[in-house]
Amino acid sequence: MRVAHPIPYQGSKRNIAKFILRFFPQEFDTLIEPFAGSAAISLAAACYGKASRFHINDVNKPLMDLWYEIIHNPERISNSYEKLWHEQQGREREFYDFVRDQFSKTKRPDYLLYLLARCVKASIRYNSEGEFNQSPDNRRKGRIPERMRNDIFAASSLLRGRTVITSKDYREILKSVSRRHLVYMDPPYQGICNRRDPRYYTGIDFREFVQELKGLIERRIPFLLSYDGRKGRKVYGTELPAEMGLYKVEIKAGRSTQSTLLGRNDITYESLYLSRELIDHLDISPDKILSDLMPGEATQLLLPIVDNRR
Repeated sequence: MRVAHPIPYQGSKRNIAKFILRFFPQEFDTLIEPFAGSAAISLAAACYGKASRFHINDVNKPLMDLWYEIIHNPERISNSYEKLWHEQQGREREFYDFVRDQFSKTKRPDYLLYLLARCVKASIRYNSEGEFNQSPDNRRKGRIPERMRNDIFAASSLLRGRTVITSKDYREILKSVSRRHLVYMDPPYQGICNRRDPRYYTGIDFREFVQELKGLIERRIPFLLSYDGRKGRKVYGTELPAEMGLYKVEIKAGRSTQSTLLGRNDITYESLYLSRELIDHLDISPDKILSDLMPGEATQLLLPIVDNRR
């Protein structure tokens, strides 16, 4: 089954969403994404019937405004994107620069969608003033309007009427969650430290983030966390403290785009952490998770459970 993804986004978990969904419990009230981005997990969960209510949040307010348009005004945002796509013909670079400049002034959702469809590696980058400053991929013109429209309407159909959209600090979102919810987090592990991350208006402090996770554990909130990872032998991100008692699943995400461009065969592995509360809520042991996941999928999942301290 193809899941609609109207927003191209670097780091999206769309390609490994089906493996993440395997760890969803049978019953919970709302799926909450404090770092929603392209909302890949919410879209997949809606498509496969793994959740019926959603709360997508991201500190990037223009991105959440775009999501509002996609969900509530699919015809309007589709028409706006189509108009921009046709207006660029024959002057793609000049037009991209114009839209980028106008977006910095207006934060219009249709401008952001066009920029995401055209920019290098679908990678959002902001300067210190909070202005979009990523360059265009001059080899392509962005997704053709018909395909974009189809994905927008499909996403709207999946999420309309059952999705809350906010743009708040992730800590504020986590304060409001309860044991009836399921929290999925995909923070920007690159640059989680005491400095600004160019993909966001503000950075995320590692120690502060760990304390927030410990708070969820103390409150017995079930959660999943996509955090660090590796490419070949190179590890990205700081590994979470073992004393937190999280289960770690390592998912084979495939050959990285950068490796392909360089003619190498480095494979990327994404780490997924599971809270003990979630494991208990699933009512199955880690060994049972392994036995359920591994048959026929050995090339996708590697040694899922480590450091499962209580």
